[in-house]
Amino acid sequence: MGIVLKQSFRNTIIIYSAFLVGGLNTIVFYPRFLGSEFYGMVAFLLSASNLIMPLTAFGIQYTIVKFYSSYETKEEKDKFLSSVIFLPLLIAFPLGFFWDYMHEWIMSKVTEENRIVEDYTFYIYLVAVACAYFELFYSWTKVQLQTVFGNVLKELWNRIVVFILLIAVFFDFITKSEFILYLTIAYIIRAFVMMFYAFHMYLPKFYFKLPQNATEVFRYSLYIILAGSAGAILLDIDKVMIPGNDTMEKAAYYSVAVFIGSFIEAPSRAMTQILQPLTSKSLNEFDTKEVENLYKKSSINLLLVGGLFFLLVNCGVRELFKLMPEKGYAGGELVVLMISLAKLYTMFLGSNGAIINNSKFYRVTLPIALGMSISVYLLNKLFYFNLEFGTDGLALATLITLLVFNSFKLWFVNRKFSITPFTPKTWKMFLILLVLFFTFYFWNFSIPEIQILEFSISPIINILLKSIIITILYIYLVMKLKISNEFDSLLKRFYK
Repeated sequence: MGIVLKQSFRNTIIIYSAFLVGGLNTIVFYPRFLGSEFYGMVAFLLSASNLIMPLTAFGIQYTIVKFYSSYETKEEKDKFLSSVIFLPLLIAFPLGFFWDYMHEWIMSKVTEENRIVEDYTFYIYLVAVACAYFELFYSWTKVQLQTVFGNVLKELWNRIVVFILLIAVFFDFITKSEFILYLTIAYIIRAFVMMFYAFHMYLPKFYFKLPQNATEVFRYSLYIILAGSAGAILLDIDKVMIPGNDTMEKAAYYSVAVFIGSFIEAPSRAMTQILQPLTSKSLNEFDTKEVENLYKKSSINLLLVGGLFFLLVNCGVRELFKLMPEKGYAGGELVVLMISLAKLYTMFLGSNGAIINNSKFYRVTLPIALGMSISVYLLNKLFYFNLEFGTDGLALATLITLLVFNSFKLWFVNRKFSITPFTPKTWKMFLILLVLFFTFYFWNFSIPEIQILEFSISPIINILLKSIIITILYIYLVMKLKISNEFDSLLKRFYK
C-alpha cells in the first residue's frame, strides 16, 4: 500500500489544486467573464465530447492496464503496445468523415433558442479524439506505475488554460468564440505532450505483428468500448439534455452545482490511477490476499478523506452560493447534496471497479454500464421532463442510479471473490459522518454584513469558521477511534 499512498497523496494534492483553480473558474470567472449563456454552451460541448470519447478511444486505455502486466517479455509487451496504439483511428476517421450527419443530429436535439451551438459542434469531435489519445498514453505511463505527471496534465492543464483564456476574454485579447477555439487547441496539445512523455517513459520497438492473445485483447476492447460509452452517459447526459428542454443558462447553473458536489471525489480519482495497475497485477498473479487488502484499505481511506470534504462542501454550500453573481445559481444546495452523496458512496467502494474491470468477470461491466445509462436516461425523462422537478430531478436520477448499481457491484465482487470493503472501522466512520453532518448542516454563524469594495465577505467568514471547527472535530474523532493506520502515520509526520 506504500506506493499507492505515496502517489495517491501527490495526486490528491494535484487534483485539489486543480479543483481550486477550477473553483475560481467555475464560481468566479466563468459567470462574470463569459456569461451564463456562453458558459452553458461550453459545458454542453465538453459534455457531448465526453459522451463520444469512450467510443473514439476504443477502450484502449483500459485494455493497456489489464493486459500489459500479463506479458512476461519485452518483445511481447512491445507487440501489444504496437498493436493497440492505432486502434482508436478505426473509429475516429469514419466518425470525422460523417460528422455532417452527427451535426444535424445534435442540432435536432436542442431547442430553437439554443441555436448558438450550431457553429461549434465540430469542436466536440476534435476534443473527443484528443482526449481519447490522451487517455491512451496516460494508461501507457500508469502501467509503468508513474501517474503524477499524467495527473498534472489530466487535472491541472485544462483548468489553468481556461483560467488564462478567461482572463484574456476579460481584457478583450480574444473573443468568446476564440475562447472555444483556443481551448480545443489546448486539448490537442495536451495529447501530444502526454504522448512524448509516454514514449520517454517507455519507448517500445514497434512491430507489425499482433500479440498471441490478439483475439482476447480485441474482444476485451469491444466490451470496454461499449461499457465505457454507456457509462459516460451517466456522467454527462444531464448537461446534454438540458438544452433540449431549457436555456443554456440552466446548463451553466447545473454545471456549477455538479462541480461543487463532485469536489469530494478528488482522492478517489487520485488513488484509482495507481490502484488500477496494482489491482490488475495482483489479479494476474492470482494474489487474492493482496486484492482484498487493496480493497479494504482503499475503501476506508477514501471514505475517510472523502467524508471530510463531503461535510465541508455541504455544510458551507448555502453561504458559497451567496457569492455567485446571478440569483439563478442559488438554490442548488439539493443538487450538491445528492451529487456528493453519490460520489461518496462510489468512493466507499474503493478498488471495486478496478477488481471487476481487470478480472475474468470484466464482461459484467457491459450490462452494468448499459443498465446505468438506460436507468439515468429514463429517470431524467421522468423527473426532468415529465414531473418537472427541474435540475433537482437530474441529480436525483444520478443518485438513484449510482446507489442501485454500485450496490450491485458491491454484491457481485462479494459473490465472485468472497471479499467486501467492510471492516468494523467502516461503521465508526459512518457514525462520525452522520453526527457531524446533522450537527452543522442546518446551522451557521450569525455574522453581520461585512463588505469590502461592495463585495460581501460575510459568507466567506462563515465558511472558514465552520470549516475549521468541522475539520478539527473530524480529525480528532478519526484519530481517537483509530479509523486508519495510514492516516494516523501521515498526520504524525506533521506534528512530531
